Amino acid sequence: MATRLSIAKADIIKVFDKLPVRVLRQAEIGRLLEENRAFWRLAQSTSLGLFIKYLLESTKLQKVHLPLPHRAETLFIWGAVSPYVVASAAKPGAYLCHYTAMHLHELTDQVPETIYANFEQRPVAPPASPPTQASIDAAFRRPQRLTTNICPLWDKRLCMVNGKHTGRRGVEEKTDADGLPFSVTGIERTLIDITVRPAYAGGVSEVLEAYRRAADRVSLNKLSATLKKMEFVYPYEQSIGFYLEHSGAYEASRIELFRAHPFKFDFYLTYAMKKTEYSARWRVHFPAGL
Repeated sequence: MATRLSIAKADIIKVFDKLPVRVLRQAEIGRLLEENRAFWRLAQSTSLGLFIKYLLESTKLQKVHLPLPHRAETLFIWGAVSPYVVASAAKPGAYLCHYTAMHLHELTDQVPETIYANFEQRPVAPPASPPTQASIDAAFRRPQRLTTNICPLWDKRLCMVNGKHTGRRGVEEKTDADGLPFSVTGIERTLIDITVRPAYAGGVSEVLEAYRRAADRVSLNKLSATLKKMEFVYPYEQSIGFYLEHSGAYEASRIELFRAHPFKFDFYLTYAMKKTEYSARWRVHFPAGL
């Protein structure tokens, strides 16, 4: 004997097929159920749990569990979905970043096995006291802190970075090969992120190559404006200026934008460097041989 769910199956599939997104949370499926319950002629006794169970067994709905150590997430996907679409939907407001954004913008030849996504922190007050040369030196002598919020995502890994609050500044919307939307940092924001966290970008050599490859597409005015609006405590304009100049891909006059104000501190291209060289022009210590 046919059930009301099986009788309504074709109409249910039509609704899901027309959705603009293919990654859903349980609450969103619940909303669809309540909005369409009458049209589908489903009884009030058809609970959300029963509805989802039927969809998993009888349609192309699939469950994806992301066992992130800090807080696991359970998502539902409708049909075939790329891991990039899933990763950018792993947390509300999340977006792809760092090495993944480099790959998507063709700033590297590498195809990282780890997918990086950023889930921004809540706004926090600025530090009570500004940095000093001693505090900068001490911070960069140590290894950079890296997230442990990592889990498998099919044949890849998902690394969820809990970045500073920016209101998703510099994030843009893209679509994958199937036309499905996802969020990713634009080229300017990507260059800033990988300068700040080179460990999430394959290291400083990969960051330098990304600057070379971005030369004919990046707006240095937009890069500078985005950096200022992100309000970092550390002087990353020195690192960015160094990368731009050291890449050999930019005219000197364009780079002067990042020397608009006198530099107060010596800075570091990355953390815990063993052998270093020093750029007096940018007041930046960088790995020897870069």
